[in-house]
Amino acid sequence: MPSPTLKPVLQTMSSARVREMIRQCLSEAQSSDFHEAEQKALQTLVSITKVSPLNRNLLALTEGAIPALLTLSKSSSDIIQILSLSILFNLSLNPDLKQSLADIETIHHLNSIIATLNSEESGRVASSLVCSLAMLDKNKAKFGVAGTIQLLVKAIAGPRCPAAHHLLSSLAELVRFHGNCTLAVREGAVQALIQVVESTDGEDLAGISLLVLALLARFDEGLNALRKTDQIVSKMVDVLKGRCMLSKEGAAEILLLLFEESEGCVRDALRLPDFSTLIADLSVRGSARAREKAALLLKKIMDADLDSYVDGNPMFSQW
Repeated sequence: MPSPTLKPVLQTMSSARVREMIRQCLSEAQSSDFHEAEQKALQTLVSITKVSPLNRNLLALTEGAIPALLTLSKSSSDIIQILSLSILFNLSLNPDLKQSLADIETIHHLNSIIATLNSEESGRVASSLVCSLAMLDKNKAKFGVAGTIQLLVKAIAGPRCPAAHHLLSSLAELVRFHGNCTLAVREGAVQALIQVVESTDGEDLAGISLLVLALLARFDEGLNALRKTDQIVSKMVDVLKGRCMLSKEGAAEILLLLFEESEGCVRDALRLPDFSTLIADLSVRGSARAREKAALLLKKIMDADLDSYVDGNPMFSQW
């Protein structure tokens, strides 16, 4: 591991000295016959690019640095692969480097890691790098063309893995682009995400899955797929009974989108005996975003012709 005194030393070093350190580390990482020396050189590059945008630019501008790191990220050694990917991730934190880093070779390599997930940590870092690069709108379509959406959906639909949170975050960022949303829906993303929501693997994953579903529902393809999901309203109301506020926010947003599109969904909700109580509770004790969604749901329901839905039962007269 790098010396704990490296950070304060770096803060006092000139750009010229940092450039020299970068060149030395790259040389050692590529030419060393000793795994320990190679690892130490990469750990140093991780450290100097972790918090300094200037150092990231200095590394990116070093001739041959990016191709070298990409080659090292294909190493058969897990630790070398992880360290190289971590450096590339650090570089991607600079907005002006995102576009150049997202070339087709890099994307295909990240795809190969996501497709196999042989290493838990490599899967996490690769997914984080995808998410970071996809934050630049110009890069979103590149991942769609390269098949990343399909691989993410397949990984999410498969057995739960330690990188699941990162995979979902990457998908959430990518489906903000309409074309990627279409690809995700065609690949079965709605069904895969609903399975995550209904699983018992963790409410955190359910919350992110609901966020992705809400993003998909912004476009017709996603909303139509949700409407066709069996018992979708009941499933979202069940989420409101849980404890995770992120999940409740997502479920409330999805219900609102469904209500705006289909009166049948409103009828389905009002037939559920605890629906009104859950929405009322959310409007009072939920987060700011949840209260906002609950208020909109209440308004939508009050504006509807309740008599035709609940046989004249004045279920909201208490409010």
